[in-house]
Amino acid sequence: MTKSLCPQSPDPKRLLSEYQALRAKITAECKAHWSAWESEDMRPEFRPSAQNLAHYLALRHADLTPLQPDLAGLGLSTLGRTEPHVRASLDAVEATLATLAEGGPWDRLPRPSGEDFAQGPARLAARRDRLFGAGASGAPRSRILLTLPTEAAHDPDLIPEMIRSGADSMRINCAHDGPEVWAAMIARIRAAESEIGRSVPVLMDLAGPKLRTGSVFGPKKPRVFVGDRLDILREAPSGKVKHISTTLSHPELIDRLTVGMPVFIDDGEIGAEVVKLTKKGARLRVTRAGPKGVKVKPEKGFNLPSVEIDIPALTEADRAALDFVVGHADMIGYSFVQTPEDIRLLIKEVDQRLAKGAARPGLVLKIETALAVRNLPRLIVQAGALSETAVMIARGDLAVEIGMERMSEIQEEVLWLCEAAHTPVVWATQVLEGLMKQGLATRAETTDAAMAQRADCVMLNKGPYVLDTIHFLSRILGRMDRHMSKKSARLAPLRSWKGNLSL
Repeated sequence: MTKSLCPQSPDPKRLLSEYQALRAKITAECKAHWSAWESEDMRPEFRPSAQNLAHYLALRHADLTPLQPDLAGLGLSTLGRTEPHVRASLDAVEATLATLAEGGPWDRLPRPSGEDFAQGPARLAARRDRLFGAGASGAPRSRILLTLPTEAAHDPDLIPEMIRSGADSMRINCAHDGPEVWAAMIARIRAAESEIGRSVPVLMDLAGPKLRTGSVFGPKKPRVFVGDRLDILREAPSGKVKHISTTLSHPELIDRLTVGMPVFIDDGEIGAEVVKLTKKGARLRVTRAGPKGVKVKPEKGFNLPSVEIDIPALTEADRAALDFVVGHADMIGYSFVQTPEDIRLLIKEVDQRLAKGAARPGLVLKIETALAVRNLPRLIVQAGALSETAVMIARGDLAVEIGMERMSEIQEEVLWLCEAAHTPVVWATQVLEGLMKQGLATRAETTDAAMAQRADCVMLNKGPYVLDTIHFLSRILGRMDRHMSKKSARLAPLRSWKGNLSL
């Protein structure tokens, strides 16, 4: 008699025992997380979200992979979509397993209600709408955040056209222009709100202490190729220099360099390695540059992935900007935030400028460093405890800091973690950059924009083809809404193959 090759069905009793043992460990770890957080002065409306995040961290610390095939074999949830409602998902699986293993009534163990599963997504959607706008009728689920160019302060038609094209909220970069231009931009946004009939929130993005190149010295055409020498100087040279050289916005960080350390400039356009340290600074050898070389420019990002930079998150320029931002902006973009102490510092500065009885503006935490990634649960809890909060995946700096290979994985994990905390996510950096600047999107950019639909908001930068880009992104997001909601596939009818399929 031939032995069946089909595996036996999972034993519900064995699976229930294993599941309950795992559940006990998750519960204990969840209590440990919560005990560290509940002493915080936490807004009541954020408390359920922090509790769900504690459950999620404990759940994902466990290895669920051995149980998942058996759960699927019994037709149960494999817990792959628990993010917004962790405890309800765990309770539902345990209750069904108990019924299968022990018989008896369907409700022998307490079962979560439909409301238990709906509350988390509803909280997240409400926060998205408060921070980034409710969207026009029929708009995609993901909101569009648009970076304003300087001309938006002077052109009376530009901002209304952007909103009608599909922009839901506006970003003002405080690294550029100044209070007079910012005020003109906001005045035009408020006028457009009245004209169009819906709220358009304003995000003002603090420049932060980003490490940048200073002046560039050396040959008239400072272009480097792989193998070239590039010098980092502590101070500007008094005379001519033979080799391309630049200074740093924070020259004290030269003391943190070591021979062999990787360095990246201009969002990774230039990669280099430290080959020698001198009294004047450091000598680098270029390891990455395009085939036509890359021009070394001032005011470009300078990244040290191997170094945890402990410079203050707020600069004096940021404090000066806050004098305007508080009272005008709906949200503050916090660059280079890395620790809960950074958040408390910003809130203190905001409260000193806040009018009596006024609500704090929302916080958008820009995740740009490996330390910020490691601290992300603590950052979310600290910020959410004090104000409405969103998280921006600042993919340009972050990719340089943690490496391109790891970037794809981390952006997924940030999406999951924030959904568990019912905290909106902004998908940022170079979205449809080719279309925005040159009028033509690449295939890779189009795919990236489609993947961005899983975030709660997508940020566009500025460029001459801004209206076309907003339209294009809105259509992509709308199409993807038919098929995906966060990690869940939506099984809407497929229409591409409708018709006669006979051979």
